Amino acid sequence: MSESTPTRPEADRIRALLETESDEIKENTRLFNAARYDAVEAVGAETHEQYRTRAREIKEKSIERLPDLIHRTRTAVEANGGTVYVADDAEDANRYITRVVADEGADSVVKSKSMTTEEIDLNDALEADGFDVWETDLGEFVIQVAEESPSHIVGPSLHKSREEITALFEREFEPDEPLDSAQKLTAFAREFLGERIDEADVGITGANFVMAESGSIALVTNEGNARKCASIPDTHVAVAGIEKIIPSIAELEPFAGLISRSATGQDVPQYLSLLTPPVDTPTIDFDRADEPGFGGGDADREFHLVLIDNGRRAMRRDEELRETLYCIRCGACANSCANFQSVGGHAFGGETYTGGIATGWEAGIEGLDVAAEFNDLCTGCSRCVNACPVKIDIPWINTVVRDRINRGKDPGFDDLLVDGLVPDEEGSGTPLRKRFFGNFETVARLGSATAPLSNALASTGVARKSMESVLGVDARRDLPAFERTTLRKWARSRDPNVEDPVRRVVLYPDVYTNHVRTERGKAAVRVLEALGCEVVVPDVGGSGRAPLSQGMIATAERKARSAAESLLPYLEDGYDVVVVEPSDIAMFRREYEKLLPAGAYERIDEGSYEILEFVYGLLENDGDIDALPAGNGAGIAYHSHCQQRTLGLESYTETVLERLGYDVLTSDVECCGMAGSFGYKSEYYDLSMDVGETLAEQFEPAADERTVVASGTSCMEQLDSLLSPGTRHPIELLDPVGREDETPNGTSPLRKS
Repeated sequence: MSESTPTRPEADRIRALLETESDEIKENTRLFNAARYDAVEAVGAETHEQYRTRAREIKEKSIERLPDLIHRTRTAVEANGGTVYVADDAEDANRYITRVVADEGADSVVKSKSMTTEEIDLNDALEADGFDVWETDLGEFVIQVAEESPSHIVGPSLHKSREEITALFEREFEPDEPLDSAQKLTAFAREFLGERIDEADVGITGANFVMAESGSIALVTNEGNARKCASIPDTHVAVAGIEKIIPSIAELEPFAGLISRSATGQDVPQYLSLLTPPVDTPTIDFDRADEPGFGGGDADREFHLVLIDNGRRAMRRDEELRETLYCIRCGACANSCANFQSVGGHAFGGETYTGGIATGWEAGIEGLDVAAEFNDLCTGCSRCVNACPVKIDIPWINTVVRDRINRGKDPGFDDLLVDGLVPDEEGSGTPLRKRFFGNFETVARLGSATAPLSNALASTGVARKSMESVLGVDARRDLPAFERTTLRKWARSRDPNVEDPVRRVVLYPDVYTNHVRTERGKAAVRVLEALGCEVVVPDVGGSGRAPLSQGMIATAERKARSAAESLLPYLEDGYDVVVVEPSDIAMFRREYEKLLPAGAYERIDEGSYEILEFVYGLLENDGDIDALPAGNGAGIAYHSHCQQRTLGLESYTETVLERLGYDVLTSDVECCGMAGSFGYKSEYYDLSMDVGETLAEQFEPAADERTVVASGTSCMEQLDSLLSPGTRHPIELLDPVGREDETPNGTSPLRKS
């Protein structure tokens, strides 16, 4: 196998996680994700968006003035009687905290959940110096007892079932009574951890937010033990990344609701503790419980705020990773990610952080090697974009890191094979497989030019075996069949028949519509003409989506510039650009902002439309709906493309189909699991199918009565794989000409045997 292709152990590792942890992770992350949707709806989408905008502004400004805020925090905490220590890295932080614990003469330490202390491996450092350390958050306690790493930022043990936790506790603690219910488990943990808190000499917490003006900290928890850790032991150490500082309590308000709503769908946090340590609570001595005030009350309290750099200042200077510092650690990106829902953070995560945002954290804190271990699990579906409470462009961070990983590899034998032959802008070292998928437009041109021979050769066993061993293309996945007559060639061969058009349209010939799924392109032309539009299909290349998905940003940028040069003259001449493939309209409206000059991006963004969005607009402006075939009550099972939903475009398709008389059943799964090239890669095939299975399960009960319809190429391929081939694009249902191979009742799929 080529050095650029994955190793079998990675496929085995993912398969093992699918078998052992997937069920619990799916149940819990989907529960959180659904609750988030409900919570946003309850508060109102507009209000929620206002909070997101305000939170984003606060984080942007706070990171911009971070040095000043650190100085102000130090001043305030010291005025309160505490101490601030800014640690350069994990070793520095652990050395300071261990010294504080030792100076207290402590034997035991209790902690509340803190990803930052996980990041610096604080427990290991304290235990190495002989201190007992107890996690008091139940999920973190389970992980500590199991000697595992967290699988989720918010729910570290959500990959474990209650039965597994019962077996773990009964094996490790040998309780007098069986822990055979959630109530008994919780009661046991509460009593056990309560005793550890009572006995502890030092309490360590994290801090969700640090307020520079007052030196206060905000703790957001579900169990309340963080406040006990901060107020019962005489000495309190709070550990937080420097990015957690905001100016004052006035800036806390939008985050207080956003963090719980985004994390678990709760209207407000179970516990939101605001402390200005050292706290005024009298000290407590549980050995003198019979005395007034537990015999304490007059001992000195100590407070140490340890602010962690550990790569964050460098991330602040990095224009691409800087956004990562806006993260408030809610886990919404993980909960909304279809891949994460199947495998969790033990696959989709690094040394500490998990989910989509983990790539930014791990690249900034641990380095590219750690980020490379899971970066490809982000498919760029963009479902996390709208879920993030501070509007971090997580897919772009993943793409940038992927680009850096590509460029960081040493040139190998692969480079000798392809150097100078592939039409991309990438340097030596870019893996051969990424170049293959990133240059799919070239593959498609060759495939169409030589079809049907190319399709026949590619389907032979020898070819499939070679593709799997050299490129890691899974032999179980059906390959696309290239059309000899491309959409552009077909369009040039016909005479437009629209006089006095209501609109002039450029139908963008994306790579798949032009070379593989030409029927949907032809249908789009006929539908637009039926509604009175003049349609041209120009000679314009790929949008850059394929190379961008492989982290080949320079190549994507070149293709974006080329596409813009072709499309802008039409836009200036009054044409509208209409796009069939949702991933390409997403390029025009989202990623082109990063790839093109502002003026060019804005013009394309303003003048481009997804095909059913455009049809909806025509119908709203006196378009003749009778020019399109009626649905007559026929059933549709519709799956909208993930990027289409991120842009808020799926409702146009639903509305148009319903206005034509179709009965539309829309799936609610976040992603089909195919995601362009992702589902072709051998180490991800099982994961891709596992994600897709959820979609198939939704449609299968209705498959005998409804036509399965999907907007994206990948979605259509995945549904064809899971059900019988025949998934259609919605524009094909609107085609006045129809399809010759349409079944009598218009229905398509049965599950593939």
